[in-house]
Amino acid sequence: MSNLGRSGTQIDSSLGGFAPPVGAGGNTGTVETSTEKYPVHLSSWYQSIHAVASHKVSKSARMGPYGILRENGCLSCHESHNARGQGALLTGPVQPVPNMDATTQSCVNCHGGASNLTPPIPNVFAEFAKTNGHPLPSTGNAHISGESVILDNNRHATCTDCHDPHAAVGTKSFASTSLRGSQNGALGASATDGVTILDPASYQYETCLRCHGTSKGKRTLTRLGYLPTRVISANDPLNIISQFDNPATSAHPVMRDSNSRLPQPSLLQFIWNLDGKTQGRAMGTRILCTDCHNSDDNREFGGNGPNGPHGSQYSHILERRYEFSQVAPAAGPGSTILNLFPDPVLDPACNSYPCASPYALCAKCHNLNNLLTNASFAQHARHIRDGFSCSVCHTAHGVAVASSASAGLGLVNFDARVVGSNGGVPVSYSPGTNSCVLTCHNTRHNSDGTVSGISSKTGQPTHMPTPKH
Repeated sequence: MSNLGRSGTQIDSSLGGFAPPVGAGGNTGTVETSTEKYPVHLSSWYQSIHAVASHKVSKSARMGPYGILRENGCLSCHESHNARGQGALLTGPVQPVPNMDATTQSCVNCHGGASNLTPPIPNVFAEFAKTNGHPLPSTGNAHISGESVILDNNRHATCTDCHDPHAAVGTKSFASTSLRGSQNGALGASATDGVTILDPASYQYETCLRCHGTSKGKRTLTRLGYLPTRVISANDPLNIISQFDNPATSAHPVMRDSNSRLPQPSLLQFIWNLDGKTQGRAMGTRILCTDCHNSDDNREFGGNGPNGPHGSQYSHILERRYEFSQVAPAAGPGSTILNLFPDPVLDPACNSYPCASPYALCAKCHNLNNLLTNASFAQHARHIRDGFSCSVCHTAHGVAVASSASAGLGLVNFDARVVGSNGGVPVSYSPGTNSCVLTCHNTRHNSDGTVSGISSKTGQPTHMPTPKH
């Protein structure tokens, strides 16, 4: 009796472990270490965290006959006979977890906060239960062995979608901006075309592109929070490749090195830890997806929880608070913004309720008080003090394509759900004149830099003082 794992590797229950792929021979199917020989996709097993961990194992966990995790090896996750898990001879949990697919449940024994390991390890599954968590597989979108790397019409996030349990290692350093050790061996998709499979991925974002790239059937989940609609957008606004890759007019440096044509006076030389007082990683030429999308108590930036975008108390699985300005849907673009944050707290150390800055996420890398000096835009201070969110004018990922109406520099890409046209003229921003043409919060912004209010009775412009530049 056997089962097929990744890349056609045969899992032979009669051996209680892994056999080389059928037909493999010589160096084509195996990799030899000093003492053992492994199939190619298991070549990193001998140094993986599951192979070397010295944690003590509880007898009640049914994770093999030995008292130390590394001594149990394959038997920590697989059973040779009468395996309880669904497929791949997985052990499954001692106690089944309601509303969770069988593949994911197999990781609960160690990563679910139980007392099966000593010393205990972070409770990853508690993160998924937070207000904003990655969607675990359910009845209609179960994870299956051998599924397509590009998850078309099958959106879910189980452990093995982002991690390779046979290659992952403990993350001891956070200096790299390519890939964390916990994602060693994980599959990915190329940002060049969005469809070329990478086995393994070399960059963290390549694993994210399994779902957030060219996959079909993508959808927004309202439970994750408000999602802006950008004035400049590619045909598939949920495909993040065009927002980050080289043709993008401006972008946070995730898929390419930082190459802004504009000065960035607010950019810090380091990243603040969660406390906003302790310096974290030095600011380099690239950042990671998990620098923004991460657990709100992650270990990398000074917390006690697990790293990674498993779940957060903040919308869109953001590590820190970030508020989006919104209008009443029935009122439409240009109407009154309902959630202003006048004179907001900008101190990065104020990163927890009740004083948490509405833009704490931005304060992680930017000196927000610098924006009040209007060093990069003449009206930054006024907009911030009046309570408008960064999200009204700026996109957080990048500007997919440039146009004559908006240069797209400095991540300027207005939220079309909040900002409307001015007298039928397309929404635009001119870096040269430092002016916008649009309507926002019942105020018309004109090409000459003046603004005019809109009468609630007539709907016509009313004169307002020209802002000081």
